[in-house]
Amino acid sequence: MTGNPVIPSPSTSLRVNWSRDLSMNILAIETSCDETAAAVVEDGTKIVSNVVASSTKMHEKYGGIVPEVAAREQLRCIIPVITEALVGSSLKNIDAIAVTVGPGLIGSLLVGVETAKTIAFATGKPIIPVNHVLAHMYANFLDSDQKNLHFPAISLVVSGGHTELYLMKSIKDLTWLGGTLDDAAGECFDKTARLLGFGHGGGLAIQVAAKKCQMLHDKCQIKLPRPLLHDDTLNFSFSGLKTAVMREWKKYEDHSEELINTFAHEIQESITDVLVEKTLRAAKKYHAQSILVSGGVAANLRLREKFLTKLRSNNITNLTFHAPSPQLCTDNAVIIAAAAYFRGSFILSEVEGPTDWHTITAVPNLSVEEI
Repeated sequence: MTGNPVIPSPSTSLRVNWSRDLSMNILAIETSCDETAAAVVEDGTKIVSNVVASSTKMHEKYGGIVPEVAAREQLRCIIPVITEALVGSSLKNIDAIAVTVGPGLIGSLLVGVETAKTIAFATGKPIIPVNHVLAHMYANFLDSDQKNLHFPAISLVVSGGHTELYLMKSIKDLTWLGGTLDDAAGECFDKTARLLGFGHGGGLAIQVAAKKCQMLHDKCQIKLPRPLLHDDTLNFSFSGLKTAVMREWKKYEDHSEELINTFAHEIQESITDVLVEKTLRAAKKYHAQSILVSGGVAANLRLREKFLTKLRSNNITNLTFHAPSPQLCTDNAVIIAAAAYFRGSFILSEVEGPTDWHTITAVPNLSVEEI
């Protein structure tokens, strides 16, 4: 299948008429990486069901995700996961199908996309293609105090594959400001975690070890660079940090637990320093009233603490901070449903009809700027 996916907008065959009063039940499917996820969300905010089957344990012995293995496991799990998500409900009560079309692993994306298209064909339900990276930021509209979330807002999406900054002028009006030039923050966490001996533990293992160092010392005696901290752009680069960690690590023959914890502390400080500084700089430049953080790395407690500390210490009272609950930071289908509702909610036109499911396809390299 060829061509670009159709992203609902006022110019598509869907008549966009977003309203917080619009009632809609969305069945969402997410298979961009190694998770197989499905969820039913009502009116963009009420989670009816949220089912995630992960193959993380299966990939641990390989030291990372094997695309072919992930896709085969998703093919096995997709129908049971959707069936479980629909327990207590039925397809008759579903108003639309939302599905991740990219970016992601092509084999994995195809499992979700083709399943969603099949359901749309069999039921006649409209289908809404969703950009996975953009979807993460809508986790903040699921369980945060939306009364305190004001626009314009700066949205930081930070995960294993992406570190992106967006300006949100409204709930649907987004502008990409900058992003990762090489390794994303989450990828840096994962790769340095393996170097320190944490296997597939990633950022969570570093967070736990860093906390031990923080409790033992006021200052840990290893200093790592803060990449692009003082440049004029809103871009990120963490490949050099990964190299710096490897270079420093080789200087020590005895890799004691204390040394490991010290490295973990400084790695976390370096990454979070850059994320916080760049985001606050963007907020100042665009006169933001809210900061939204989302994606897997948004679950990092030190990152959240540092944002709140900076706002308090600088007496910044006109800027609110928002981050989803940890379970909504990692890949799931709830955020896909929320993004579909807030960005593509619509009243179907009897004349124009829904988007043709034939035109929707998986796009593994879907641009984070394609909004």
